[in-house]
Amino acid sequence: MAKVTVLGGGTWGIGLTILLANAGHDVMVWSAVESEIEMLSSTHAHKMLPGATIPESVRYTLDDKEAVTDRDILVMAVASSFTRKTAKRLAPLVRDGQIIVDVAKGIEEGTLKTLSEQISDEIPGADVCVLSGPTHAEEVSRLMPTTIVVASHNKETALYVQDVFMTETFRVYTSSDVKGVELGGSLKNVVALAAGIADGLGYGDNAKAALITRGIAEISRLGVKMGCRPETFSGLTGMGDLIVTCASMHSRNRRCGILLGEGKSLKEAQEEVGMVVEGIFSAKAAIELGRKYGVNLPIIEQVNLILFEGKDPGVAVKELMLREKKDEVSDTQW
Repeated sequence: MAKVTVLGGGTWGIGLTILLANAGHDVMVWSAVESEIEMLSSTHAHKMLPGATIPESVRYTLDDKEAVTDRDILVMAVASSFTRKTAKRLAPLVRDGQIIVDVAKGIEEGTLKTLSEQISDEIPGADVCVLSGPTHAEEVSRLMPTTIVVASHNKETALYVQDVFMTETFRVYTSSDVKGVELGGSLKNVVALAAGIADGLGYGDNAKAALITRGIAEISRLGVKMGCRPETFSGLTGMGDLIVTCASMHSRNRRCGILLGEGKSLKEAQEEVGMVVEGIFSAKAAIELGRKYGVNLPIIEQVNLILFEGKDPGVAVKELMLREKKDEVSDTQW
């Protein structure tokens, strides 16, 4: 059994905590927020995960050294906007070759780096990999069937993490396309905002299907230009993650989009969702990546205009519908 520390006491971190502890691993939860640790240790539950109970075997700590020392795996489960800060804080304690599994999703505005790249920047001696896929914490915490992908540049690391996380309810696949896996997981949140906006405007299944399929086309175009494998975007971390995030009310990105479509401001929508909406943080970075690599991202562009320039969502949809006429695929042959 592995000794695992989950860094972060949010819903996804606690969902994985429950999964790993039930599988018999030695699990510790660390958080920089004292009230979070107090809540988890006293109730053995997370208020945002109804019906899920944290096993009694799980330990909790606020101490950085205790969280990192002599642990086989560190699971980086803090919100994406705190990934670099947390990595920098813990860097002096991480031993060379220690495995860090990033499970959050996002791209850093300014540097345009993925989360694993940010971790590697701050802890260059760590063995950093990524765990991503269509995985709502609400379902994982109740041990409902789920599939996911571990992506690593090192085959042995991917196989080890696969063995640790794999259970009868949690099937883990492996991939060497770290960049593609992270890009799909980050940008699908932006498209999910668009899907939620369409729901908030009262549009139907036709619009949702269009946003999902054209959204993955945008993500794939960008990913391939960045050197990722095209098949990654038709798999679990591409189309799979996009479907679950656009279709489910568990998705905070979709819920935020619904509120925006109903006419609420970005601030009002964020406050009502009550949790971090990762797509907001990735939206600007996505547009910058599109410009850097010369890739047109019309859906993501309209989401940015709605989020940050107050564009009317209904007008944005009309502009998407009335874009220049074109073939569906670039190499159409008559």
